[in-house]
Amino acid sequence: MRTPSVLGSAQLVAFVATANPRRAKEFYQKKLGLRLVHEDNFAIVFDANGVTLRVTVVDQVRAAGYTVLGWVVPNVVEIAKQLEEAGIKLQRYPGMEQDDYGIWTSPSGARVGWFHDPDENTLSITQLD
Repeated sequence: MRTPSVLGSAQLVAFVATANPRRAKEFYQKKLGLRLVHEDNFAIVFDANGVTLRVTVVDQVRAAGYTVLGWVVPNVVEIAKQLEEAGIKLQRYPGMEQDDYGIWTSPSGARVGWFHDPDENTLSITQLD
């Protein structure tokens, strides 16, 4: 029996919420360097290297206790330094061994750092090798 490819070839759209669109626009565009595509009263839309990111405007953000958006990067330390230069510090979590930059090495060897956007959404950077 063949498994249907319902969404296997469809383009993915990522969503994250904001209660302060002006602040979110500045963060994602100016601090993270995403290209602004469109904005209206409902969302700010960015191109995240070919993936559409819709920063949806809501009355109140209920930040999740886990990562909602992440990027695979070639050099996690270099990106951590660039984020710090932009005023974004990686988060530190009790009980996790993190290096001087706040980067944790997973059992698989992936190196991961987490940071927050202005609405306290948890975002990540990961170096896989």
